Amino acid sequence: MRLRRNLHRSDLSASITVFLIAVPLSLGIALATGAPLQSGLVAAAVGGIVAGLLGGAPLQVSGAATSLVVITADLVQRYGWRATCAVTVLAGLVQLLLGVLRVARAALAVSPAIVHGMLAGIGTVIAVGQLHVVLGGSPQNSTVDNIAALPGQLIDSHPATPFVGVITVAVLLGWRRLRGRTGGALRRIPAPLAAVALGTLAAAPLSVPRVELPSWQAPALPALPEGPVLGIAAVVLTVTLVASMESLLSAVAVDALQAKREAGAQVAPARLDRELLGQGASNVLSGLLGGLPIAGGAMRGSANVEAGARTRRATVLHGVWVLLCAGLAGRALEAIPLAALAALVMLVGVRMVSFAHIRHIQRHREFPVYAATLGTVVVFGVLQGVAAGGAVAVFLSLRRLTRTRVTVTEEPDCHRVRVSGQLTFLAVPRLTRAFAQVPDGADAVVELDGSFMDHAAYEALRGWSERHRSRGGRAVFGDGAGQAVGEPPGAHACRPWTPWRNHHCTRSESVPATSGGQLIGGVSAFQRNTAPLVREELARLAREGQRPGQLFITCADSRLVTSMITSSGPGDLFTVRNIGNLMPPPGSDASCDSVAAAVEYAVDVLGVSSITVCGHSGCGAMQALLGSDHEPGAQTPLARWLRHGRPSLARLSRIGRLGRGEVALADRPVADDHERLSLVNVIQQLDHLTAHPCVARRVSEGALQLHGMYFHVGEAQAYILDRSTSVFAAVRPEAGQEGPVAAAGSGPEPEAYGLTTKV
Repeated sequence: MRLRRNLHRSDLSASITVFLIAVPLSLGIALATGAPLQSGLVAAAVGGIVAGLLGGAPLQVSGAATSLVVITADLVQRYGWRATCAVTVLAGLVQLLLGVLRVARAALAVSPAIVHGMLAGIGTVIAVGQLHVVLGGSPQNSTVDNIAALPGQLIDSHPATPFVGVITVAVLLGWRRLRGRTGGALRRIPAPLAAVALGTLAAAPLSVPRVELPSWQAPALPALPEGPVLGIAAVVLTVTLVASMESLLSAVAVDALQAKREAGAQVAPARLDRELLGQGASNVLSGLLGGLPIAGGAMRGSANVEAGARTRRATVLHGVWVLLCAGLAGRALEAIPLAALAALVMLVGVRMVSFAHIRHIQRHREFPVYAATLGTVVVFGVLQGVAAGGAVAVFLSLRRLTRTRVTVTEEPDCHRVRVSGQLTFLAVPRLTRAFAQVPDGADAVVELDGSFMDHAAYEALRGWSERHRSRGGRAVFGDGAGQAVGEPPGAHACRPWTPWRNHHCTRSESVPATSGGQLIGGVSAFQRNTAPLVREELARLAREGQRPGQLFITCADSRLVTSMITSSGPGDLFTVRNIGNLMPPPGSDASCDSVAAAVEYAVDVLGVSSITVCGHSGCGAMQALLGSDHEPGAQTPLARWLRHGRPSLARLSRIGRLGRGEVALADRPVADDHERLSLVNVIQQLDHLTAHPCVARRVSEGALQLHGMYFHVGEAQAYILDRSTSVFAAVRPEAGQEGPVAAAGSGPEPEAYGLTTKV
């Protein structure tokens, strides 16, 4: 009963928070589309109640769709409001059909570059159009016209309207920082409500355009738009596509956000086909009642999760509050200046252009797709932008498939033919020209760096190889790392993460077979095999600087290879290694500032999003703490350092003395006190981390996550800590195929824990 009462209480407070965001946002979207202002409130109420009850994403909040502002404005201007409502109904029916056909997952197969380019283009159109309203004018028919008319609008603008807009934007941008420095009820007020309220207060003595809500009456029935059937069908499909994509992507985003909460606060994963059915039903009803097109919104959904929502009751209650507000608080809403609503929607549009997404897309070499989609959406429209982005994506895919580079280099002992890219019939002429440069009787090494070879290329390779060998030559085919494929049985070859043992292949013949010679041989092997593969990425990191997403604190033990166990590459991890993976708490002597300085630099300067403390089996530092090798009063550097592990030893003794299983492995017993201390030490060092002000601040803001990890060297097995239960669960090889889950889960792939960002 107490748990249910807490759930009801958290859902109630979350619903009020989202309601306070939804009302000004819905009015602003209606203003931006040119639709009746009450249509935004209708969409918010229907989206909250109907989609909240029927949808498959319990914590997603639906309402007037931000991504449909441009399309809806064009519909209202071209066909009229009743026809726009009819298009909304038809789009809802198509969504219901798609939900019945269970195609929701297929919609997520669209290239992220197209999706983000479309959203950025829509955001640009919204921002430029609403800037005219902030300046006291009206938006033009197109973005190009809006940009051309801006100089004249700036000259003719009335000072009162921009003043209200500037105040609204300033509050929106600075509210989180101001709220963080104060306490009490101010922390519970969302930024959109505070911005519109203060903008309204500032506009009270001024004569500026304000909200005008018509008296409520029965909505007129939707009327089919007049025009060519194909044109109307294209419009309906555009609304369906954009609304569905926004809803499904937002559902996935909200799902990922709520998965980061503690285990007891999580809800069931989103059911995307059911979500599409709920969105379809909402759009049908919204169109019939005279409301705007509806979609799930990441901003409202994330606010719902952050406000503590636990069930779909929060979403439904938010719709009920909007409905009551529309009926009982119409006079209060009419005091809101239009410039404040326009400034709110303008900033929403600006934030739809995400530079983080641009960097991610550029990293994957899909920026041309993003740019083509964005530019076409701004100039021509959403449907044309999606088509243009798709065309560029297909062109780039074909270009990558057909782009093959073949080079021939003469080395002292052989001729090396390097083939980069996919080998198709189109590359056969270049391949034969390269083979013609290899003299008869010469030794040749052919390196194939690609994942595809068609039959024509295979026959060309096989035919040349047979001819070359028949003329007394030798041909060896290798992989992309330069390693020969046809090596004699038992030969030693260092492929990725082969155990570092007996490295005869990395020893230079020109130096003695010593550790130094092996080091030089290993570096030489890197320059020969690995450097060509990573040079481009390292050059980019050298230009742009490091931007790791994770701080990894682990032991200096030579058997622990962080990049191996996290599958990370250059620029992924900011790593701190010391004896015993210790994190001295604040207030330690100055000799311990090195680790604290690294943490402060990673958190405040690099802005990492997660910190992982990783212990391991067979740790010498833990053995020293358990033994008598280093007495408490000893003054050697190692002894002074190990005293920071004594809180872990004291914690272990409390476990033994009280008989409590404070730490455990999920699938097997803890082997001995040595392993138990290594596990306890991970938990203790996480506690030390949270005592540092920079870490505590970022954690409280929800911008930083802390993870615990244990690596058993002999088993090559990683374990992840569930901090709520102090249980370490093994990471399974197949877990990554099921998609990311929370860090306290049962073993997803490393990047699901924030350990690495793969290139």
